[in-house]
Amino acid sequence: MTDTIKLPLPPAKAYLYNQNRRNPITHRRNRGRGCLCFCFWLTLIIIFIIMLATLLYLLYRPHRPEFSVTSLKISKFNLTTATDGTTRLTANLSLTMATKNPNYKIEFYYDRFTLACVSVTDGTDIANGYSEDNLVVSEPNNVTIIHSLLSSDSRLLETETVSRIRLYLKRKLRLKLKILLNTRAVMKVGSFKSKKVGIRIKCDGVRSVIPKSGGAGSHTLLSSLSTTVSDAKCEVDFQTKIWKWTF
Repeated sequence: MTDTIKLPLPPAKAYLYNQNRRNPITHRRNRGRGCLCFCFWLTLIIIFIIMLATLLYLLYRPHRPEFSVTSLKISKFNLTTATDGTTRLTANLSLTMATKNPNYKIEFYYDRFTLACVSVTDGTDIANGYSEDNLVVSEPNNVTIIHSLLSSDSRLLETETVSRIRLYLKRKLRLKLKILLNTRAVMKVGSFKSKKVGIRIKCDGVRSVIPKSGGAGSHTLLSSLSTTVSDAKCEVDFQTKIWKWTF
């Protein structure tokens, strides 16, 4: 009689599954260590950036550049009324501004400025133009002069604007003007240069008197404007507060 050989039973499926399964406690522990390590290095980098920024500030004491209106001369200011009742403005302006760099170790490099002369009362553009120089360099602790030409050629005006200007002509009132400048600038400290950032300058307080000329019933008013800039104040607004540096 032959003995029967008993084969071992295969392992249970649940046992095999548990053998291949990760220990959830160990997995959560490893993930927690990774988060702690990441937070540690991130905190260390932030502290380093703050210390570096503080060191640069203490060494160079950076200050915003200052702008001021030196003179504004208007050689032409013509209002022409056509037979259809529409009125157009032709004007030529010569603007001189000054920018002061109050820093002792920082240079500013400005791209060409775009300018607009705007009526404060209703926001009408009187003239637009550009600075004469394509690049303006403002050296440390120095004042740089910026010359600009602005003009408007047969610019159509709204009826309310024309009525207001004629009222100013009649009463010899001062026309309130605002000068707007836009450019992009680079700040340089030694061998370090920042990326270009946008700068907007707004100058309020410019006033002009329009002396009346021309005979009665004339459709064209030829006038020259005398301007007052002693009360003009300029505000400088950086379009970004973070300067990016390159070597």
